[in-house]
Amino acid sequence: MKLAEALNERADLQKRIEQLRVRLNNNAKVQEGENPNEDPAELLSELGSCCERLRELIVRINHTNSVTIIEGETISSLIAQKDVLTLEISVKRGLTEAAALNYRRMSACEVKIYPTVNVRELQKEIDRLSGQLRALDTKIQAANWNTDLL
Repeated sequence: MKLAEALNERADLQKRIEQLRVRLNNNAKVQEGENPNEDPAELLSELGSCCERLRELIVRINHTNSVTIIEGETISSLIAQKDVLTLEISVKRGLTEAAALNYRRMSACEVKIYPTVNVRELQKEIDRLSGQLRALDTKIQAANWNTDLL
């Protein structure tokens, strides 16, 4: 199994577990004399199986990511770089949007409001970082499809 396939299965299991949570909650109580739409014991059994498979996958994915070297770095390191880069871009985009807001003055005596950052330069930086993020994501995706799950 390739790492990418394991990642897809992990995502599917996480969705399945969330669906089971909702179904369990929907069948947690019934009126006297009524039966639940689904048997909670069966749902709990399925939940246990899904959780165990998810645990196994997470351990194997994390192990694979921590020992697989791509261009001198582990996949875990690349993922950390991607996460931090994504966060930095998000914060800088928020700053750019806040600084770019135009405030209309109703009269000449109202206070003028100016941005504290150079929006144009900040946007160029965001574009540069976004290019790095795309390249990094492509590298990670290629590794995921070329790496066997350990």
